[in-house]
Amino acid sequence: MNDENLYRPYSTDSSLGGCGCGQHRSQAEHDQQAHMLRAGDPEALSGDFIEAAAVRALFPHDATRRNLIRAVGAPTLMAAIGAVLPLASMQAMAMQKPGALEKKDLKIGFIPINCATPLIMADPMGMYRDQGLNVTLSKTAGWALVRDQMINRELDASHFLAPMPLAMSAGAGGGGTGPAQQMRVATIQNINGQAITLALKHKDNRDPRKWKGFKFAVPFDYSVHNFLLRYYLAEHGLDPDRDVQIRVTPPPEMVANLRAGNIDGFLGPDPFNQRAVYDQIGFIHLLTKDLWNGHPCCAFGASQAFIDQNPNTFAALYRAILNATAMAHKQENRAAIAKAICTPNYLNQPETVIFQALSGRFADGLGKVRNEPDRADFDALPWYSMATWMLTQMKRWGYIKGDVNYKALAEQVFLLTDARKQMAGLNMPVPAAAASGYKLFSIMGKTFDPARPQDYLNSFAIKRT
Repeated sequence: MNDENLYRPYSTDSSLGGCGCGQHRSQAEHDQQAHMLRAGDPEALSGDFIEAAAVRALFPHDATRRNLIRAVGAPTLMAAIGAVLPLASMQAMAMQKPGALEKKDLKIGFIPINCATPLIMADPMGMYRDQGLNVTLSKTAGWALVRDQMINRELDASHFLAPMPLAMSAGAGGGGTGPAQQMRVATIQNINGQAITLALKHKDNRDPRKWKGFKFAVPFDYSVHNFLLRYYLAEHGLDPDRDVQIRVTPPPEMVANLRAGNIDGFLGPDPFNQRAVYDQIGFIHLLTKDLWNGHPCCAFGASQAFIDQNPNTFAALYRAILNATAMAHKQENRAAIAKAICTPNYLNQPETVIFQALSGRFADGLGKVRNEPDRADFDALPWYSMATWMLTQMKRWGYIKGDVNYKALAEQVFLLTDARKQMAGLNMPVPAAAASGYKLFSIMGKTFDPARPQDYLNSFAIKRT
């Protein structure tokens, strides 16, 4: 290493060349190192980078460092530093590869809905390949099949409805009873992004108090869709088990059932709310963000057994999903994402339908074009308080019986600590509140305090417990 090269990685002097950030010899080197860092490659921190970092740490002032290098020369300076710092060992450590992937060929399940955007887009956009993984995405017809395939280990990991791993880990089976299956939520796939869609014949009946006798569809019993619909109806004085019918219907079948008149409406995922508008058979009554802005919906996770047996593979998978989520969070990327995931092997829907739902600029089926950028978003953090709220609703409607240790189950299933660690490793921002994993939420104007779940549950007039 000569003195010019030693100094250049940290120079912002344009006369010395380098990249826009001033930390690399050239823009090409900057781009290469950024790619290596995104992929978790420790070679991005090796060799000259380690030596330059040591010099900068010992001599933080630019003028002092430059004068010293010019006075004694880089070799002499590095020899002196090497006498007090184990540079060779540091470089060797930096060059060490992370643990070898235990399993490179993975099968991951998904339901073809916008909620799975990060998981899906990571395939055509090469994010799995960047982590050394060969992923096959397995399109699945419904959530009961996802549950069964995860239990039977036919899938290595999967797109879940966020409450499913909680139910499965509690022994509720994610829909049905059975022994506890230890599932873990690595990330929340999406926040918001759902709606209550009604048949056009109800366009003049927008008051939920007048919906007695309606038939609604939701994707699964153990879904935020089911819990938010029940919450909404109960807040308007309807008992969701006695005054209406709520039917479990796979999301891809919701529009057909609405067209056939089998249901009056559904609380479901996009793109099917927007597809009902596109097909001119339904209208968007309400976006779920207007019930709880920032609510979780779907998640990405795996069994504890898979994590234990494949820790390095799981970490690589985690990085791929986090990178995809961060990209999906940015509105400016949504058009390209819609184009990538609309194809038959993924969502198999018109690109405009997917983009309207992702962008928040959409026709509502009532003759208006609405612009609501927060209609859908992507935020990976699996807050313990989200899990706690879901558990209160499972308890409220009789899906889980007996005493519930809300805190223990939330912290067992939702891997918030792991998410924070992985995000920090990818230089992603982590909110300060995530240190505890708990925060207050407001659902239909009512505050949920995760420290007092039983008080919250007791406050409802309509409930099964």
